[in-house]
Amino acid sequence: MRVLLIWLMMTLPAWAEGERAGEFDYYVLSLSWSPNWCAYEGDARGSDQCDARHDHGWIMHGLWPQFHRGYPSFCPTAERAPSRRMTGEMADIMGTSGLAWHQWRKHGVCTGLSAPAYFALSREAYDRVVRPPVFRKLDKTVKVPASVVEDAFLQSNPDMERDGVTITCRAGHIQEARICLSRDLNPVPCGQDVVRDCTTRDALFNPVR
Repeated sequence: MRVLLIWLMMTLPAWAEGERAGEFDYYVLSLSWSPNWCAYEGDARGSDQCDARHDHGWIMHGLWPQFHRGYPSFCPTAERAPSRRMTGEMADIMGTSGLAWHQWRKHGVCTGLSAPAYFALSREAYDRVVRPPVFRKLDKTVKVPASVVEDAFLQSNPDMERDGVTITCRAGHIQEARICLSRDLNPVPCGQDVVRDCTTRDALFNPVR
């Protein structure tokens, strides 16, 4: 039993709750392809992010403090929670104010920043990354290898390296592009538990509505 426990501790992704705010190694900027999320989850939930009046492409799922192995979450903080207006102002790049609130509550509190500073840094990170325009030109659902999506990000962001970008899949769809950034938002290699790419060769990719 002891040997099994040690093996699990060495092989499973690590995370923590209640770590000290401001203590982390780098950031993960997580970008979600909104039409795909709407197809496998958002439409069924009636999310406003999926309403036909929007034309979301790559939205920001979050800016996450990360250790080289594992990540902090729900850190104790003396910073004031964001106002409803503050989270609402993030909906243009995050889809909904509810997501912005959740990201602050789980991840933002671990940055050591105030809520206004965390959201300002999140927007800066989002603006620094060039989202490949080719995906907005799709007029129908296609099947693509996850590696093609990664290549598109690397071509649009020549300062990034392959081990600094990870593409994830969910429910047969391309899910997210996760980009690793230093604390001053420069590209860096991802840690062991972030760098694992989706290997699907026929993941669904839906067009912007």
